[in-house]
Amino acid sequence: MHSVYSRVNNVSATLSTIVMVLLSAIAISSFVFAPHPTGSIEVTSVKVFAGEARRYPHRRQEHAFVTFNLTADLSTLFNWNTKQLFLYLEAEYNNAKGVRNEVIFWDRIVRRKEDAVIAVSGKNKYPFREVSAKFKGSTPANYTLKYNLMPFVGILTYGEAARVTGPIEFPLARDRVE
Repeated sequence: MHSVYSRVNNVSATLSTIVMVLLSAIAISSFVFAPHPTGSIEVTSVKVFAGEARRYPHRRQEHAFVTFNLTADLSTLFNWNTKQLFLYLEAEYNNAKGVRNEVIFWDRIVRRKEDAVIAVSGKNKYPFREVSAKFKGSTPANYTLKYNLMPFVGILTYGEAARVTGPIEFPLARDRVE
């Protein structure tokens, strides 16, 4: 009555049910333990220079260069379900036309808890350009350190680790890069 095929089927169905229940419990537990990372950002200078647009060589476009100091302790985000963290510095502002812009100008991937205490002094890693050609008339920018927690099991979690205390204005553009 009970063949080898039916017994293997019953065992595999039971094991797959147990595995799915465990994976669901792991994913739900990520929401129960909500970590609160700490950090601080200090934007030491923002310089704006006029230059040529990348895709349109005869068109002028302004480029911003941000110098910052960043310290953060993100070790609380690491637990047994954390695969890696994606960190990024973001500038949020509205341009002269009223369009909201969110520009990522620095990022880092952290894969180990030992590397989760960060102290960086540097400049933007990626170009920070204004699409409408000029920063003039833009609202002051808010700078934020955000993270994306990538778990082994479960959904991606987004969060904010640090924010500059007040918005910082864009200075008038200079003609040449120093």
